[in-house]
Amino acid sequence: MKKTALITGASSGIGLELARIHASKGDDLVLVARNQTKLETIKLELKKKYKVTILNIVKDLSDPNAAQTVFDETQEKGIQIDFLVNNAGFGDYGMFYETHWEKENTMIALNITALTQFTKLYLKEMVKRDDGKIMNVASTAAFQPGPTMAVYYATKAYVLHFSEAIANELKDKKITITALCPGATESGFQSVAQMEESKLVKGKKLPSSRAVALYGYKAMMKGKTVAIHGIMNRMLANSVRFMPRKIVTAVTRNIQNKAK
Repeated sequence: MKKTALITGASSGIGLELARIHASKGDDLVLVARNQTKLETIKLELKKKYKVTILNIVKDLSDPNAAQTVFDETQEKGIQIDFLVNNAGFGDYGMFYETHWEKENTMIALNITALTQFTKLYLKEMVKRDDGKIMNVASTAAFQPGPTMAVYYATKAYVLHFSEAIANELKDKKITITALCPGATESGFQSVAQMEESKLVKGKKLPSSRAVALYGYKAMMKGKTVAIHGIMNRMLANSVRFMPRKIVTAVTRNIQNKAK
């Protein structure tokens, strides 16, 4: 039976690559993003190459009603979502006392609220039929506090803990939740977050969005709860459990600082 994947933030980066991967497997798609032009280009590309059915929904997911609107549209069209990929999100760089609340408020709405509501809406449908998979894109940022990106790191900690908790709630069902935790990735994220000059990314060869997306897809299909991309990232994420919190925070601050 043909399956359908709903992917948010599908117009670029990891979301776009996940759309390409799902289409290559024969899955129909519901692609959600703000950029209508990019979505139409992607739709033409994937329909031509893989002969799949694609519904584009142009939506700013920081809008409080966005997730419900998307859900209602898929329900009205009779589209069953078998794979939900909550990928949309962004970050911001700078001292918290200097950054702008408007951007952080939007970040919380997108990274946390929309993701949680999408999960609530589609998970209820999955539970009814006892089948489905959800991927929530978190980050290696989820494992420690992040000075100079305080709100972003905190939102990703929420995504990780939320995903792990509901994965446990579903352990006796045929539904899995995967928290994908990539490190810094070549995806356009750094430009949006205005952190190109940080030591974390400047001069570094970062993993491609394709590599991260493929790793995440495989982890989701296996039903893995926490999927940390990259050996070094896995080592660092696990090592912070054994270090004093002040040291963890200080090390993160040093990595996040601008390169000289």
